[in-house]
Amino acid sequence: MSVDPAALRYDDHGLIPVVVQDVNSGAVLMQAFANREAVELTLSTGQAHFWSRSRQALWRKGETSGNVLRVVEVTADCDADSLLVRALPAGPACHRGTRTCFEPNPARLELGWLAAVLESRRGADPETSYTARLLARGIERIAQKVGEEGVETAIAAVVAGIAAEKEGGERRKALIGEAADLLYHLLVLFEASGIDPSEVGEELLRRHGLSRPVHS
Repeated sequence: MSVDPAALRYDDHGLIPVVVQDVNSGAVLMQAFANREAVELTLSTGQAHFWSRSRQALWRKGETSGNVLRVVEVTADCDADSLLVRALPAGPACHRGTRTCFEPNPARLELGWLAAVLESRRGADPETSYTARLLARGIERIAQKVGEEGVETAIAAVVAGIAAEKEGGERRKALIGEAADLLYHLLVLFEASGIDPSEVGEELLRRHGLSRPVHS
């Protein structure tokens, strides 16, 4: 969090817009405004602080709801007139109780949160954690599971297609379940191989001519 509050370009009211992003999923959680004091508090406390334009007062996210935003990184844009706060949310970010203030969320599939959970399971007891057990058995076993789940997903897709008109609802659910199993085991394979899912995302972007690599 190397932002210098004194170097930011605040508007005529002494405020700067702040976009908050879930550090794990990449979802945009909310947008608010901060003055210099709020920025300084965010940096010094590690929790997101803002300026309420309606109440004309400082406020800390979660001070009444408990849904605090634990700040991981604060960066300014190229003109230093807006901030991006990447954070770990303790609960729904929106005052209406939804996960984000932008619902329905436009993100089609978010798996960063699952990757973080799997990483945390690496040191768990294999007797109580399936993920830890898989990781302990090594890449070959994990790769085998990915293959098995891939075949099961493919079969479920064919069955769902054939049965679409008569019983597509149940078959569709089965396909979703198999696909979830496949994605889970694929992420376990990434964890075992030391691959961050964002690296795969960057490769897909690169193939479509959209990449702006962030990995070194």
